[in-house]
Amino acid sequence: MAVAPLIGLVVFWLLPGRSNLLVLSAFFGTCLLGLLVAVLPLGRDAPAALGLRPVGWRPIVFGVVGTTVLSFAVSQTGLQPEGVRQVTEGIQRTSEILKTLAVLAVLAPLAEELVFRGLLYGWLAGRWSNLVAFVLSSLAFAAAHTEPVHILLVLPLGFWFGWLRWRTGSLVPTIVAHVVNNSIAVAGAAFLGGS
Repeated sequence: MAVAPLIGLVVFWLLPGRSNLLVLSAFFGTCLLGLLVAVLPLGRDAPAALGLRPVGWRPIVFGVVGTTVLSFAVSQTGLQPEGVRQVTEGIQRTSEILKTLAVLAVLAPLAEELVFRGLLYGWLAGRWSNLVAFVLSSLAFAAAHTEPVHILLVLPLGFWFGWLRWRTGSLVPTIVAHVVNNSIAVAGAAFLGGS
């Protein structure tokens, strides 16, 4: 995982044009590459170590509904971080909605969930406890959004996703809920924002 940012810098330097979408693709792709390298020594135990365990449909539906309600409530604050505003404007200007969905609604949530609620949560739970893993992985997820307003806005989702991971023992509900949440946000920005 420590090498991933270095790979990301090289990839970023080599990128032509450096659009927001291309930069985000490189960033999240690099995160997934770093994660793969980190869990490769675990072999067949890697999916279980990341929390990729089967779970029934009820926790998935519960996760999606809870995420949607929480995300809607947070959006009612009227706060919009600068980074989110730039991405939203970029979505509204692009005609490549499928590429945007692939990056922001699939690649980004998948990378974030595997890193924070998969690798980090598993490592913390194995060394201390599920409670420590829940709290610290949720805080790390929020802090990774860097902009203070954005950190505050995603913190409730971070705790919700962390609780889902703890309660179900599986990463599947958080991945599905995160993908659905980001899909709704991207579609809303693209179609309701005038694109």
